[in-house]
Amino acid sequence: MEPELLRTLLMNVASTSRLAVELFLMLQSDSEESSDDEIDSADAPDTKLLVAVTDVLSTVERRLWARETSTEWWDHIVMQVWDDEQWLQNFRMRKATFMGLCAELAPTLQRKDTRLRAALSLEKRVAIAVWKLATPDSYRSVANQFGVGKSTVGIVVMQVCRAINRILFRRTVTLGNVQDIVDGFAQMGFPNCGGAIDGTHIPILAPPHLASEYINRKGYFSMVLQALVDHRGRFTDIYTGWPGKVHDARIFRNSGLFRKLQAGTFFPDRKITVGDVEMPIVILGDPAYPLMPWLMKPYTGKLDRSKDRFNYRLSRCRMTVECAFGRLKGRWRSLYGKLDVGESSIPAIITACCILHNICEGKGETFSDEWTSEVQR
Repeated sequence: MEPELLRTLLMNVASTSRLAVELFLMLQSDSEESSDDEIDSADAPDTKLLVAVTDVLSTVERRLWARETSTEWWDHIVMQVWDDEQWLQNFRMRKATFMGLCAELAPTLQRKDTRLRAALSLEKRVAIAVWKLATPDSYRSVANQFGVGKSTVGIVVMQVCRAINRILFRRTVTLGNVQDIVDGFAQMGFPNCGGAIDGTHIPILAPPHLASEYINRKGYFSMVLQALVDHRGRFTDIYTGWPGKVHDARIFRNSGLFRKLQAGTFFPDRKITVGDVEMPIVILGDPAYPLMPWLMKPYTGKLDRSKDRFNYRLSRCRMTVECAFGRLKGRWRSLYGKLDVGESSIPAIITACCILHNICEGKGETFSDEWTSEVQR
């Protein structure tokens, strides 16, 4: 290889790597020495250049292939110094809950080191994703916090969210013990109730295609999350992906939940007799939903005393779903800002946040009222 050609090649690489700059200077120095000594052999400059390349590459290992980062903050401060309160404030869960989540995701997310670079640890990968979901921070801010590249954050967030959905969805977003749910709503004043349903809008950036379909009635771009919750505010069924312009009733009629309720397969066949009417397990919705034998909605118009009492009890129980949405967005603040990913990836992020919400609620993780205040501000 011609020495001049090799110098040109290295000069091009030098613009993107400190290694290449060091390498180029060493080669230039070697070439000048060769010229001063008036080496007779035509192959000598080539030989010295290639030897220099080999020497530098053998001592520097992988700096050309991976960004040098500091792991001090994560390895020694977060993992060793932070107490449960600091974990809760920043990751929305205690360290024990976080480590349990990592153990669940390990089969899918564990990576091995390669000759070119050391893999991010499983815990760090999950932490990057949870931090991004729990804060309104930009990808660049999260990247600087964890000492990784901005593009790495985007890749890791989607990998972790998809792993959460694939491994934990069916186990976490589930009906559970129906009798406990029915008893819970009965104590709140409504008999034979199996859940409360509603929809909420998740703000998003304007999609590049059919953007007008995503403008909701409040005038911003959004994607709808429909959810059914139990008496404790845990999600028992979720359905997301529809543009914000679409009415809640239409989304509901197109959901798998509607088909199961219509077929009588979502709840067990447990009817109670009220007067001379057999009443199946029902869900509760607001006036936007259709009145069905298995879906109760409030009366409208002029109300007598009995109808007003009915509406009060229904509203009291239906508040559980609104409170659940408030806690969901309070914990995972990325849902309250504009999700800055493509619309095809948004449902995976929303679903992962719902799963993490159920995990935190099930583990008894403290919910701070300050989080709700931050969202409202």
